Parts: sequence; C-alpha cells; structure tokens
Amino acid sequence: MDTKVMTAHVPLDLAEKVDTWAARLERPRGWIIKQALADWVAVEERRREMTLEALADIEAGRLIPHSKVKAWAESLGTDHPLPPPVPRD
Repeated sequence: MDTKVMTAHVPLDLAEKVDTWAARLERPRGWIIKQALADWVAVEERRREMTLEALADIEAGRLIPHSKVKAWAESLGTDHPLPPPVPRD
C-alpha cells in the first residue's frame, strides 16, 4: 500500500496520551495515530451516508410528526411505554 507522510501539531497532553497508549499496546506512535484517523474517517463517512439517507426520506415524505416522537420519548421509562413511531408513507 502506498503511503503519505502527514504532520499535525497536537497539544502536549494529547501527544503524551498517544505515547502512553503506544507503550501500553507495544505499538509505534504512528500506528496509534493511523488507527485513530481511520476510525474518525469511518465515523464521518457513516454520518454523511446517514444524512443523505435522511434527506432522501424527507424528499420521499417518510416522516414522523414531532408530536408522535415527543409522546413516544416521554413514555419511555414509564409503566406503559408507547411503541416507537413509524414514518407515514
């Protein structure tokens, strides 16, 4: 796999935490940073996918009225919670 060197200025306390974890895991600092960056990118990509899915639902009219979501949320933790609301088509 081709690689590219990247640099970043990070606060000292964060750098020390990275060094601590690298020592605990017996891995190089770069491995820790690569893992963290890969995880962050994956989360952001999934967030974008979910946003696009939500926008498609809105355009298709698959919506749940706020009042139904609020009633459901308020019922949680009670003796008779409501079933989760479903989008109307």
